[in-house]
Amino acid sequence: MFQSDTNSKMVFSSFIFIFLFLPLVLASYFLAPRAARNSILLIFSLAFYGWGAPMVLLPLMVSCAIDYYVSKKLVPGAQSDGWRKYTLVAILGFNLSLLGYYKYANLFVHEINRALGWFQVTPLGWQEVLLPVGISFFTFHKITYLVDVYRGKVQLARSLRDYMLYVVLFSQLIAGPIVRYADVEGEIVKRTESINLFFSGLFRFSIGMGKKLLIADAMGDVANQVFALNSELLSAPWAWLGILAYSFQIYFDFSGYSDMAIALGWMFGFHFKENFNAPYSSRNITDFWRRWHISLSSFMREYLYIPLGGNKGTTFQTYRNLWIVFLLSGLWHGAAWNFVAWGAFHGFFLALDKLCWLKISERLPAALNVLLTFIVVMFGWVLFRAHDLSQALHYMSIMVGWVNPTGPVNLPRAYLIDNRGIVVLLAAALITFFPKFKLEPIPHIEVLGLRRTALRGAVICLVLALSLCYLGSKGYTPFLYFRF
Repeated sequence: MFQSDTNSKMVFSSFIFIFLFLPLVLASYFLAPRAARNSILLIFSLAFYGWGAPMVLLPLMVSCAIDYYVSKKLVPGAQSDGWRKYTLVAILGFNLSLLGYYKYANLFVHEINRALGWFQVTPLGWQEVLLPVGISFFTFHKITYLVDVYRGKVQLARSLRDYMLYVVLFSQLIAGPIVRYADVEGEIVKRTESINLFFSGLFRFSIGMGKKLLIADAMGDVANQVFALNSELLSAPWAWLGILAYSFQIYFDFSGYSDMAIALGWMFGFHFKENFNAPYSSRNITDFWRRWHISLSSFMREYLYIPLGGNKGTTFQTYRNLWIVFLLSGLWHGAAWNFVAWGAFHGFFLALDKLCWLKISERLPAALNVLLTFIVVMFGWVLFRAHDLSQALHYMSIMVGWVNPTGPVNLPRAYLIDNRGIVVLLAAALITFFPKFKLEPIPHIEVLGLRRTALRGAVICLVLALSLCYLGSKGYTPFLYFRF
């Protein structure tokens, strides 16, 4: 059985990864002959994923082997187009069935048992299925390879080893970015490592760790305090503070992870595409989805929206395709109705953009567009953060003043956010909304002057020192997207 306990996983922001795993893999990799380096990376990637739960490895390796050998039948000319199509449907069905079972079986049985309860029928006996960490991400990696081989856009991987390395490479295995095989096909075969690229990676890794430990975790403390309040104590200002803190938490947590994943790729000569581009500076929801979790948006567009017909059909078909994509995107994030509602929520505002809002917003000041978009996104995050749909709707009602607290509302400010939290909140807002303070993209050190290189070295030392002090005092918390 797969293991779903994220606390048993090795994470980038843990002492064991920073001081044991990463030095070992770097030393082994660079001391090994070039021909053995893919094997070294594969071995360490499997160790990384199996850490604390080695039973996850066999199902993952078997499914990769099945993918690889079936993919040989997908190559144009390997068999008739009809049989190639049937083969593609079968292998995609196999992978999606695994994802569906491990991720959605519990929800399915829960809903059946709830329906049976209405008729006073004995519920089904069921042992909870444990969710494999990262299954949503590596399933999408597999799909890009299989579909692109079928389309003739990529060559077959040279070996099962190379295909497995693409799927399980530790830097992006757990929470992305979602890497298309076409983007790393050449680098799996042959890549160039350099000292400049390595130190650029070290700098970006440090920045990503600082985002996670110094900003995201601090904002998470505030959000957790607010969302844990009894509803009779929660007033509108505190509700807005809670979701503002969570908005910063999820952004700095996930973009910090992406920074660290991209940085680790650089250290080993891989170039992964950017996953974020100042999303909270977006002027509408369409723009937001060009900037937020870019690899997921690209995947959904290339492998779902366009095959459904994209925007080439009638207006109704275009809106239908948008809703299908975002309902499935919500369901991909989590097996709960609040995630489905989150997908429908964003699908609605994307449809509204196409219908009229993009033209209306052109007449509004840019700052107002950014503010309105951020408010919409925050309401969406309520659906994401709440335990269930009922809590989310109640929380939103408090935010807009439809529900007022019934208990005492004079909670001391320090109960929810201390002075450090206020400083971090202001720093997060500064970094998020003012371009001069954006932490991405980060140019390679080789294009910088000596003085700026020295400055960046000082930044690495400072951020690492602060992050490690925080890690030593509070311990690590899993990245939010590990549960997806």
